[in-house]
Amino acid sequence: MAGGVVVNAAGGKTYPGHMTAFVFFTCLVASSGGLIFGYDIGISGGVTSMDSFLQQFFPSVYAQAEASKDTNQYCKFNSQLLTLFTSSLYLAALATSFVAASVTRVFGRKWSMFCGGVTFLAGSALNGAATNVLMLIAGRILLGVGVGFANQSVPLYLSEMAPAKLRGMLNIGFQLMTTIGILAANLINYATVGIEGGWGWRIGLGLAGVPALVITVGALALPDTPNSLIARGFNEDAKAVLVRIRGTEDVHDEYDDMVAASEEARAIEHPWRNILEPKYRPQLTVAVLIPMFQQLTGINVIMFYAPVLFLTIGFGDDASLMSAVITGLVNMFATVVSIVSVDRLGRRALFLQGGTQMFISQIVVGTLIALQFGTAGVGEMSKSNAMLLVLFICLYVAGFAWSWGPLGWLVPSEVFSLEIRSAGQSIAVCVNMTLTFIIGQAFLSMLCTLKFGLFYFFAGWMFVMTAFIALFLPETKGVAIEEMNLVWSQHWFWGKYVNVDGGGSRRGGSNRRSNGV
Repeated sequence: MAGGVVVNAAGGKTYPGHMTAFVFFTCLVASSGGLIFGYDIGISGGVTSMDSFLQQFFPSVYAQAEASKDTNQYCKFNSQLLTLFTSSLYLAALATSFVAASVTRVFGRKWSMFCGGVTFLAGSALNGAATNVLMLIAGRILLGVGVGFANQSVPLYLSEMAPAKLRGMLNIGFQLMTTIGILAANLINYATVGIEGGWGWRIGLGLAGVPALVITVGALALPDTPNSLIARGFNEDAKAVLVRIRGTEDVHDEYDDMVAASEEARAIEHPWRNILEPKYRPQLTVAVLIPMFQQLTGINVIMFYAPVLFLTIGFGDDASLMSAVITGLVNMFATVVSIVSVDRLGRRALFLQGGTQMFISQIVVGTLIALQFGTAGVGEMSKSNAMLLVLFICLYVAGFAWSWGPLGWLVPSEVFSLEIRSAGQSIAVCVNMTLTFIIGQAFLSMLCTLKFGLFYFFAGWMFVMTAFIALFLPETKGVAIEEMNLVWSQHWFWGKYVNVDGGGSRRGGSNRRSNGV
């Protein structure tokens, strides 16, 4: 039955496929690309809250933080140089995403993952050995190149390897690994902050080489995806891989659809130009808005700067790092909820529930901070209020971890036609990294200017993005990526742009196949 064809609710074909040991292994190894992304998010926020790190590289920030201990809590760490250390990675990832799109298309998904691992490994070595700010920033740029390659290739790899009915679960493995990376980094920060001599931050930055090594070696052991192999002319290899990942010899219909999609893709000479055509407008809109909204949830305010944020609102050094560990644990376990439910409840249900929960949590967090510090930023948070604050931050993180976190990568990676898929994923990564850079660079200044209103700012965006999902995102669970155009064609708004019965699109049938995704 694994290779058989059934008709799904959208009227297209689905290839039921089951979880074979081989597909589990390939997706597990590829998902490890999320470790480098998550580890960096966690480690950078931790080291920037360590006194020894600030004294060596950012002495003016350290002096400012010390001087403002009893004054304005909102402006304690306001430094563009300090935020540049964190956000420079995302600027490099943004620029890399366009190069990575070509590498992913021409050389395959696995070699793009390999490039990401190697450059991230070099960046971690440079950061761990850094003696000045220039070395730190150079290391961050190399890390950014690695993240750009990994975030371009890993979600595509997972979506193309997974059977349609398991695509959500397996793709979210990337986000699960990201959360594991964040948690590991938080634990390392907590364990190294008290090392005598103040060099614990070197351990944290240098250990980024471990997840980099995992994805580098892992990429060498992986086959490329059938879609990528066919697109590059390795049809027999593609069929052999398809048989292994589906666990059956009966893959002829799925293979034929992949070949048909590849033939149409070859006829497209300029994917970057074609992606602007009206028939791709729904996918392009999703590729731009979902990554943008993912960052406007405000999650990186919490994850980048969790220790700094907790210090700012009155937690001690160790307590702030422990609070970051707690949010890291919540993040990881809540992502498991998404893995279990995404192919049962669907993408829309998780988006809508998670968005509502995050909206309420941001309002409560902003209100608690307003009541404690007002607009002057002067005050001390009581233990009961501090615990309540951590609780609602955890509820916020949980909502993100089973909705906008994993789905922000899953949905853009599964909706594009093969001929524009690499370009579409590149746009998604580019938008994500652009917003991550902007918010990362602006956060501390925004906190100083908007004060508790910053949390209301992100809550407002949560309302907008949840409304967008309710109105404009169709359900994509269980739909083969070769058949995704049917979903768009039946949507109340996007149907006027996508016509599967004309305009060059093909609909599944004995002689007519969908160009799908």
